[in-house]
Amino acid sequence: MNTILAISELTVSLRFLLGIIAAAIATMVMNYVMAELPEGNTPPRVAAGVLTMLRPEDAPRRLAWVVHYVAALLTGPLFVWLIFSVEALLSDTALSVAVSAIILYALMIGFFMIIVLPQSRVSASRVNTIRRDWALTAGGYLGVLVPLIGGVSLLLS
Repeated sequence: MNTILAISELTVSLRFLLGIIAAAIATMVMNYVMAELPEGNTPPRVAAGVLTMLRPEDAPRRLAWVVHYVAALLTGPLFVWLIFSVEALLSDTALSVAVSAIILYALMIGFFMIIVLPQSRVSASRVNTIRRDWALTAGGYLGVLVPLIGGVSLLLS
C-alpha cells in the first residue's frame, strides 16, 4: 500500500473522530448558552414533544436530552463531511471551512425552525423567543465547533 495513501486515509478517519470530540466540547458550551436564555432549554423539549406528539412541557426529559446529545454529537462529523464536500468543489480549505460553517448554521436553524418547531404544540406567543434562543444557541455551538475542526482541517491540508 502506498504510504501517502495510507496517511491520507488515516487523516480522513481522524478528522471524523475529531468531529465527534469537537462536537462534545461544543455541546458543553451549547448547554451553558441554553441555560442562560429564557427559552434556551426548550428546543430539546420541542424535539421530544414532536417525536411523542406531546406538548414540550409534557415531553419526556430523558428523551429530550438523548435527542439533544445525539444530534449535537453527530453534527461534528456532518461538519467534517461538509468541509470535505465543499473542498472538493473549491480546492481551498479555508474557504471551504467558512462556506461549510454557513451551510451548517443554515441547516441547523432551518431544520428546527421550518420542520420541527411548526409541528410542536408550543404556544404561539413563545415561538419568536424560541427561534431567537435557538439561533443564539446554535451560534454558540458553532462558535466552538468551527475553530476546532476548521483549525485541524487547515493544519492537515
